Amino acid sequence: MSGKEKILLAYSGGLDTSCILKWLLEKGYEVICFMADVGQEEDFVAAREKALRVGAKDVIIKDMKRTFVEKFVWPAIQMGLVYEDRYLLGTSLARPCISIGLMESAAEHSCSIISHGATGKGNDQIRFELSCYALDPKIKVIAPWRLPEFCKRFQGRKDLLDYAQKHGIPVSATPKAPWSMDANIMHISYESGILENPAKAAPEELYQMTQSVMKSSNTPIKVDITFKEGLPVSVLEHSSGKTLETPLEVLTFLNKIGGEHGVGRVDLVENRFLGLKSRGVYETPGATILHVAHKDMEVYCLDREIFRVKSFLALKMADYVYNGFWYSPEAEYVRTCLVGAQKNVSGKVTLEIFKGHVMAIARESTKTIYNQELASMDVHGTLSPYAATGFIEVNAMRLKEHYRVFGSANME
Repeated sequence: MSGKEKILLAYSGGLDTSCILKWLLEKGYEVICFMADVGQEEDFVAAREKALRVGAKDVIIKDMKRTFVEKFVWPAIQMGLVYEDRYLLGTSLARPCISIGLMESAAEHSCSIISHGATGKGNDQIRFELSCYALDPKIKVIAPWRLPEFCKRFQGRKDLLDYAQKHGIPVSATPKAPWSMDANIMHISYESGILENPAKAAPEELYQMTQSVMKSSNTPIKVDITFKEGLPVSVLEHSSGKTLETPLEVLTFLNKIGGEHGVGRVDLVENRFLGLKSRGVYETPGATILHVAHKDMEVYCLDREIFRVKSFLALKMADYVYNGFWYSPEAEYVRTCLVGAQKNVSGKVTLEIFKGHVMAIARESTKTIYNQELASMDVHGTLSPYAATGFIEVNAMRLKEHYRVFGSANME
């Protein structure tokens, strides 16, 4: 048996983690590589062969697509999570999912150390490490891009390429796109490179999950999405009558039709947990459709004040997920509250998907407190129109009193 200390490396097969693999081997470690399949289009066979050629003891490839969708994406839809009103958290949700696979594999292979290729300026280092520490407080982490020794040796891509050539590490012959990319079944994110200038529009060739609305179909698509306690349970396409029910099938289908209509593109500047701002471009077609449908069903079914409290808590939960605190006591508590608010969010929403837009056009539920007769303009129903006079009078009292002392507010 080897007496070398064993490391489990979160491996992508790209330049950075391939060089990190070799560097760890040079440092005297026995390295096992770990790859999680969360729905990214990846040649896992080629990546495995590459890692073994570089010197990895073994390569673990774990299919986590179903776990990712059912245990992370679906709860995020149920809770209505959106970071800073625009980002649906595709990468943020994948990290605690991948961390499960990392820690399970570390335990199975008796690895006391894990390593990753996340940079010292980004969010992923925080998400991975906080998740792993929460799952196993005894685990140790080696983050090369935070080590002075590593950073002094490798300033950037050129140094990595020289190192790869020196050690015979295969490098793709295809020129690297002038941006970085992270993909899974929920979304693709793009950042860095030419995207670092927020004044420059992202080029059309960047997008991989969605096509331009200029090229999308001139025929809208209609679907019914059914929810049970806030969770999507089925999708029915009107034109074909096709019904899908498993979470993986539903998301794959909605990604397809959403992508064909250019749904889910977002170009933004966001606030990273470390305190700096970064520009990111995201494609999240299927989850965007689900989010629109879920929000419509929530407003239809929930009491007004519950919806407002729930919306506030969802903002907090989105922060927790973005910042790497999926496995935290505060996130557990807030999630319990959010899921509790969903007990009556059940029913069907009909949506029209067309040229980048998703619009709810009809909805049905046996759980709604919507009262057509009460809301109707054609009959008085049980609400006396005369009651509104006193309601207005009471609410106007403080405005009148403010005017009496100070004059009209907000008039300058």
